[in-house]
Amino acid sequence: MIDRETVLANLERYDLGKATVGMVGSHSALDACDGAVAEGFRTLAVCQVGREKTFTHYFKAHRDASGKVYRGVVDETMVLDRFAEVMDPKIQKKLMDRNVLFIPNRSFVSYSGIDAVENDFQVPIVGSRNLLRSEERGDERDYYWILEKAGLPYPRKVERPEDIDRLTIIKVHHKVKKLERGFFTAQSHEQFLEKSQDLIRQGVIEKDFLKDARMEEYIIGPVFNLDFFYSPLEEKGSKIELLGIDWRFESSLDGYCRLPGKQQVELEEDGILPEYTVCGHNSATLRESLLENAFALAEKYVSATQKHYGPGIIGPFCLQTCVDKDLKFHIYDVAPRIGGGTNVHMAVGHPYGNALWRREMSTGRRLSMEIRRALEQERIEELIT
Repeated sequence: MIDRETVLANLERYDLGKATVGMVGSHSALDACDGAVAEGFRTLAVCQVGREKTFTHYFKAHRDASGKVYRGVVDETMVLDRFAEVMDPKIQKKLMDRNVLFIPNRSFVSYSGIDAVENDFQVPIVGSRNLLRSEERGDERDYYWILEKAGLPYPRKVERPEDIDRLTIIKVHHKVKKLERGFFTAQSHEQFLEKSQDLIRQGVIEKDFLKDARMEEYIIGPVFNLDFFYSPLEEKGSKIELLGIDWRFESSLDGYCRLPGKQQVELEEDGILPEYTVCGHNSATLRESLLENAFALAEKYVSATQKHYGPGIIGPFCLQTCVDKDLKFHIYDVAPRIGGGTNVHMAVGHPYGNALWRREMSTGRRLSMEIRRALEQERIEELIT
């Protein structure tokens, strides 16, 4: 892990009166940019050739003579041949020369690699740099390890294909879509063998997929991605805030589910299985009797990160859950940074964040609000790793 003093020394050279909120132009970047503009910051998106026009053209910020944005959310872009080039020391220097406070998202880690993020990225990160590795499933101290230490509920792990005796989800990496997962389900060892061979034949998963697979009981119930925020600065209210809830649209699963049952069976008999590639999100709320249970999950998670990954979670995090027939939560994934579905909060906020802060409060805006408060209180180092 890069020495904290190195990062803080870089931060000391900043003109924080001209602080810019920056991030990789992917994942949840529009929410982060929109929130930054709402809180009075300039924005910078690091883009990749071929994927830049969303940020350089369609959502480019236009400001009037006074500096007020009247259209768009992205002030500046840095277009690279590959996202991973953000690790180039020359690029990092350009970011620091622009006083960039960097918001980590999943694309940043996925394209750059966790080792580089931990060891080579000298730009001040707003959030928990040391927790980003917990998303690397299979790592010795991944998020399952944290969930176990925290005593939090998660689906029962299935150790071997031969042990499958109920509906089980097999989580593997997609062969072609390298940042996606090639999920499939099976109710028995025989079905596991049949489906996995079909997916290998279709080019969805690798032949040796099992070495990196995670198998666990499939929880039947709705999915709720709980978008929380932890504030180290808050002194009067709760440090843990529930800002919003989202759920996913997945291709080709959603189209598959809209077919009549008979056609679904026929497709499966032909070896055509749905894929679980996330392509969008929608907004949701929970019945109020479940809210305290949701907060209890967050309280335990935060405490565990503070104990095992000091200083613990900083800013946004997402607990991805299923709720079973008994209305019990099961956490199947954790994002220790801004979640992938927070663009549904963009510009309009979310009922929970709005109710708490009495104005439109998205995850992106709450993050920049925390930066602004830290700058005003001269406590920005408490958010930086």
